[in-house]
Amino acid sequence: MPSVGHPPHQFTITTHAEVLIIQTKLARRFLTVDPEENARVMHALSSPVRVRILRLLRGRGELNVNEICAALELPQSTVATNVNILDHAGLIDKRTIKARKGQQKLCASRFDEIIICLDEKGERKNNEIIVEMPLGLYTAYQVSAPCGLCSQQGIIGVLDVPDLFLDPRRMQTSLIWFGRGFLEYKFPNNARIVGRPVTTLEFSMELSSEVPGTNPNWPSDVSVWINDIQIGTWTSPGDFGDKRGRLTPGWWKLEGSQYGRLTRWTIDDSGSYLDGEPLSAITLSHLELHAHHSIRFKIGIRDGAEHPGGINIFGRGFGDHDQDLVMRLLLAD
Repeated sequence: MPSVGHPPHQFTITTHAEVLIIQTKLARRFLTVDPEENARVMHALSSPVRVRILRLLRGRGELNVNEICAALELPQSTVATNVNILDHAGLIDKRTIKARKGQQKLCASRFDEIIICLDEKGERKNNEIIVEMPLGLYTAYQVSAPCGLCSQQGIIGVLDVPDLFLDPRRMQTSLIWFGRGFLEYKFPNNARIVGRPVTTLEFSMELSSEVPGTNPNWPSDVSVWINDIQIGTWTSPGDFGDKRGRLTPGWWKLEGSQYGRLTRWTIDDSGSYLDGEPLSAITLSHLELHAHHSIRFKIGIRDGAEHPGGINIFGRGFGDHDQDLVMRLLLAD
């Protein structure tokens, strides 16, 4: 079983009013907004022009006002006014750099997702930690052909060569597939950092079966293990190629896997669940999260599976859901 290392994470945990941001060097940045207490943010988001600017900055990174004008085909006065509103609401960062003539200001989006919280005030608490893990940041693997790695720009390495799962370019991975075996990831156990017990542990990811070409009737038994304990198995119905995935790049051939199903694997004190349906009797106590600095998540096709139909794991820029592997921790008060 090859084992690979990964760069150290750098975490910042910031709490402010009804906002909890958990951020790693490679993770997504979330903002939770109380619509009653964050009128500036709500006003900033009320304009289609400002939403377009935010999406542009998130997709392309830092841009100056002239670059935003050119990309969105808007007058400079319109862009400048709306950029100031976004800055006033705290949704973008602005920094000044030297230019050929004087100075210019660069704008960057601060968040990847903005969540509007509609809970009753008495129910809102800073009790959630979300960490997104890039698909290519696995710490161990054992796979067999057909297998491969793909970024948003193209195939990584050579197809059907398991040893190439060690390619450093795997960090760019947006789609992974293999016939048998598993991938294992180590998520940080941030509950230990903040010193609060976990009440619910959830993982979400977009999955499908894997077959050369596509076949909607190709069942595959996909299993998940947490801290080496198998919490359950989901039988994927097939490998979907009837339509292009919402995010799948245009260069990816239509005969290939296009999208999957967004699955949510949840464990609490009563058992394990898949998309809200009972999965197994494994509870949080079986996982002993308090005893580990990391939470090890493994996904694959177990030996002896009745339907060993392979697996596709879709990440950012592929499939229908713009996410990699997401871990969500709910914490006790």
